[in-house]
Amino acid sequence: MNVPELLSGALVGLLVGLTGVGGGSLMTPLLVLVFGVHPMGAVGTDLWFAAGTKLVASRFYHTQGTIDWEILKRLWLGSLSASLLTLGIVSYFGKSPHVSSMITAAVAVAVLLSAVAMLLKAKRMVVASDDTRLLEPVKSNLTIFIGVILGVIVTLTSVGAGAVGAVMLSALYPQRLSPARLVATDVVHAVPLALIAGMGHLLMGNVDFRLLGTLLIGSIPTVIIGAVLSTRLAAHWVRRLLAAILLIVGAKMLGSVI
Repeated sequence: MNVPELLSGALVGLLVGLTGVGGGSLMTPLLVLVFGVHPMGAVGTDLWFAAGTKLVASRFYHTQGTIDWEILKRLWLGSLSASLLTLGIVSYFGKSPHVSSMITAAVAVAVLLSAVAMLLKAKRMVVASDDTRLLEPVKSNLTIFIGVILGVIVTLTSVGAGAVGAVMLSALYPQRLSPARLVATDVVHAVPLALIAGMGHLLMGNVDFRLLGTLLIGSIPTVIIGAVLSTRLAAHWVRRLLAAILLIVGAKMLGSVI
């Protein structure tokens, strides 16, 4: 068993459980930059890693009653359909010689967006209010649209479901979603999305099962630890540190294809 891969899975699992982010944003760049995995293989493998890791965390959040199912259904309505459409496009163009560079660039941009989103969330930037029911139809449509954006980004890069989704939801539902409910809803949303996107990449041959198994062995214990700590600790300092790391990683990835 590869110890660096095991430790990478453990670290990312802890961050996912603690903050709801850090899965694809950190794991996919790690697979590409550190372990030399092909970009398409990194995306496919990480999607299954995210599904397995977040499925374990979801079980904990369900028992704690911190999931907002109404918001979750709206997100799934947009994200799952968008994921299927994106898979069809990726499959059609998958053999293009330029796909590898395009995926690497897309991952880099998604990582940078995730870092910025985390920093914005740390500053508690709010663009909407929960004080009136008049905005509810608008919020419903915006939530579905957020799902569409996340469906495309996650299927293409395996990045964004945590950080980008969290900042969008916290801006749209600043009073309705407490930090614990935000993390829980965000994590649970990613499970079927990662499974559908991961199945598409599996059919395209983009999953390394040996690597996936090692990462999951490392992450499953630590994601439970992180989920428990998320209900007791303020994770804003962890988010800031992770955002700084992602800015460096995203810039490095983007530089490698420019």
